[in-house]
Amino acid sequence: MMDQRKILADWLEKNLQRMGRGSKGKLAEFLNVRADAITRMLNTEPGKEVREAKAEELIAMAEFFGELPPGLSVGAGSELRLSSKDMVAVPVIGKTEAGSFREVDEMDQSEQTFISLPRDDRFPNARQVIFDVEGDSMNDLKPFPIYPGSRAVCVSYEDIAHEATLRDGMVVIVERTKDGGHTREWSIKQVEIYQDRTEFHPRSTNPKHKPIIITRDMHADDGTVVEIIALLRRIVNDFPY
Repeated sequence: MMDQRKILADWLEKNLQRMGRGSKGKLAEFLNVRADAITRMLNTEPGKEVREAKAEELIAMAEFFGELPPGLSVGAGSELRLSSKDMVAVPVIGKTEAGSFREVDEMDQSEQTFISLPRDDRFPNARQVIFDVEGDSMNDLKPFPIYPGSRAVCVSYEDIAHEATLRDGMVVIVERTKDGGHTREWSIKQVEIYQDRTEFHPRSTNPKHKPIIITRDMHADDGTVVEIIALLRRIVNDFPY
C-alpha cells in the first residue's frame, strides 16, 4: 500500500500547491474533515501517522481538484487500487437534443456530476466532456446507433482542432446559438463537407430531423450561429438497476 499511498500524497501535494495558500483548509472544509486529516494523508515517511482516503473522499477530491489521482481508481470497500490507465473526473455538462433551444444560465449553481474515465488514448491531453443524449436524432447512425438515454463521451474540439481537421464522417457536438447567444442548442450530428458549405446531418428514422447547413462564415441557413464544440469518441449506456 505504500506505493499507492505515495501516489495519492504526491498528487495531493501537487494540487494543493497549484491552488495556493489556504487550499489545505479549503479542501478539509470541502471534505468535512479536520485539517490534520489532510496532513496525515500527505504523510509517507515511516513512523509518521498516516490516514487512508475513503472512496467517497477520493471522489470528492476529484471534484475539488478536477481530476482523479494518476493511476488510481476506486475499488469496493473504499480500497484504492492501481489502474492500468490514468483516470480523470469527466464532467457531465448538459443535454444534447436536436431542435431544443435552452436558455443559457450564466449563474447556474447546480451541482455538477462527474464520471471517472480513463484518458482518451488518441487525445490524452484534451479535455473530456460528457453529454446526456435525448431524442432520436441519431438512432440510425451507422455502424453504432445512438439512442436516448446514452451518454456521449467527447473531447473538446478546441483542444484538438490543430491535429484533427474536420472531415467527412466525423460525429461531433454542434452548438447553435440565437438571440445574441442567450439561447443555445447542443446536438449530435455527422459531418458532410462540400466545396462551398459544411453540412451536419442527423441520422434518424424520424423525418422531422433536418441537417444544419452552414457557409464559411459559420452561420446556418436559418440564421443561427454554429460552432463545433466537441468530437464524439464513445457512447456509454448504463442499464437500470
